[in-house]
Amino acid sequence: MSKSSKDQMDMDEKKVLSELVKNANKNIETIAKLCNFSKQKTWRIIKRLEAKDLIWGYTAIFDEEKMGLKHFIVLIKRSMKRLDESTINIIVSRKLEDIIKEIGITIESSSYVHGDYDWILTFTGKDIIQAKRFSDALIALHPGIIDNITIVETLIYIKKHYILNPEKSRLKEFI
Repeated sequence: MSKSSKDQMDMDEKKVLSELVKNANKNIETIAKLCNFSKQKTWRIIKRLEAKDLIWGYTAIFDEEKMGLKHFIVLIKRSMKRLDESTINIIVSRKLEDIIKEIGITIESSSYVHGDYDWILTFTGKDIIQAKRFSDALIALHPGIIDNITIVETLIYIKKHYILNPEKSRLKEFI
């Protein structure tokens, strides 16, 4: 495959990804039209992106508040204690998934990061008490490993998962 052909494929994939990010529930025909591609070409590109694990899945963006939920961010700072094999296995095994079921929260995202904190989790729950229970459970699951946890409550999204909040004007209530 020539370099220009590879470059063109990359550009085509980016076009399709851009449209999927805007609204993943569009049908193939609509995405194809927006990209100026045929339906077949668009379908092949999407299947190729899925096969390469560039697309992990599809999701709906919902308003937590209308569902009686609040959105939180937990920032975790690790201690300087070296992680032993059993702690690493607990983290990798995703034992956390069992704990969140008991507490009644849903983890939206989980990221290992570089900076002032080492791990960031975003999740939904019914209130700050539930968020605090989650924080306490994390400390109990990893004794001596967590140096600091900060809980932040999201007041309003302006943009979420690349999509502007249709009620973004509500920001005035908070400023």
